[in-house]
Amino acid sequence: MVILEIDGLALEVELNAGPAATQLAAALPQELALSRWGDEYYGTLAVAIDSREKKRDVFEVGEVALWPPGNAFCIFFGPTPASHGEEPRMASPGIPLGRIVSGAPRLRTRGPSLRATLRRSSGGIG
Repeated sequence: MVILEIDGLALEVELNAGPAATQLAAALPQELALSRWGDEYYGTLAVAIDSREKKRDVFEVGEVALWPPGNAFCIFFGPTPASHGEEPRMASPGIPLGRIVSGAPRLRTRGPSLRATLRRSSGGIG
């Protein structure tokens, strides 16, 4: 389990078992400057993550993904400007990394840019 700390929130993230998620877990902790694009936050990772896995552009609320063109960690909590309806959609296909266990919609009340920390769980949220 991984903890995503954003603007006073601590959200549990369950990473997938794929190679990109495994590389991300090995590179933790990561400090991120996040920008908002609709109901998505994204921020460039400090370490390059391999992007040869299967990609898609439509995600679910609560999913986290890698956007290869920007080596960006993306957090989906609603529709983006690229969406067709209410589904979260990336600007171009990305790699699913995992899912926020609960609380992703709470990000809707946050501002246009935030600082975040992505770190390994130490057994629970504090």
